Amino acid sequence: MPADPSPAAARVALPPEGGAVAVAPGVHWVRMPLPFALDHINLWLLEDGDGWTIADTGYNSEATRALWLRLFDGVLAGRPVHRVLCTHFHPDHMGLAGWLVGRTGATFATSLTEWLYGRALSLDTSELAVPPTLSFYRRAGAPEAVMERLAVWATAYRASVSPIPAVLHRLRDGDRPMIGGVPWRVVVGRGHAPEQVCLHAADRRVLIAGDQVLERISPNVSVWPNEPDADPLGDFLDSIAALTATIPDDVLILPSHGVPFTGLHARLAALAAHHAERLNTCRAACDRPHTAWEVTRALFTRDLDPHQMRFAVGETLAHLNHLVHRGALHRHRPDDGGADRYVAR
Repeated sequence: MPADPSPAAARVALPPEGGAVAVAPGVHWVRMPLPFALDHINLWLLEDGDGWTIADTGYNSEATRALWLRLFDGVLAGRPVHRVLCTHFHPDHMGLAGWLVGRTGATFATSLTEWLYGRALSLDTSELAVPPTLSFYRRAGAPEAVMERLAVWATAYRASVSPIPAVLHRLRDGDRPMIGGVPWRVVVGRGHAPEQVCLHAADRRVLIAGDQVLERISPNVSVWPNEPDADPLGDFLDSIAALTATIPDDVLILPSHGVPFTGLHARLAALAAHHAERLNTCRAACDRPHTAWEVTRALFTRDLDPHQMRFAVGETLAHLNHLVHRGALHRHRPDDGGADRYVAR
């Protein structure tokens, strides 16, 4: 991987496979592989008294388990894991929560909504999940040949996670859990996930941002089959405003992908501007009635595999739904279950 030019990357080398790098007092950076185009996730080991708190767990795979075993023999050094904390329910974050909790006896912590989402999706079966997924992509105007490949992902979550822990220590916005004798304030971010847990340590000027704030890419903000009329982009833009108002600009941002970086407020402003541009593009594309699939092809012009196409359609719908909620677009929904069409008002 080429060297990253950001200031934090210049100070801190990438963690070795199966190892960790200190990035702040009591905070260690771990990097795990992912089987996608986005090929890694950052996890965080927080010194916690005589033991550890683990923030995020990685994807449910033999490769990730093997790397965790190396960490248990290495940097974790036989000290107990007191808590496994997940920022949100996505499988690269919660995938091995059950396995780690079962192995260590640790407490499992996240927000209630993220836990419920993970539990529900991990228990979903194909006979329950596939029909509404097919209906969702039909409403989006996806070609029949593509819909079947997209619907395969309806039950993919179950295989991507070890069993989600049955017992939860609930984290709420504004909570201040003590980790290593330091208060970390829970800051809930929305849009990418429904109730994502970010952690701000003011004394250490550190923000564990999960996927809420990434340096090089925009966090995916999507509409999904289980909530087709949602406005996650509205939630995301509200969260950007709240983070700008409540988190100082001088924090070191610890993201789930990429490298640690600084410049929070400029990055949040850039994300807001990115979505404003996307909204303008969507509205301009709907100068006459178009399906979400047609608008997706206008927004994402390169070839996409089915995994990437799911996110592209979901993100397009997030922008279209936001415009509908604001009254800038009209959505015509036919009674026969065919494709919705969107047109500018």
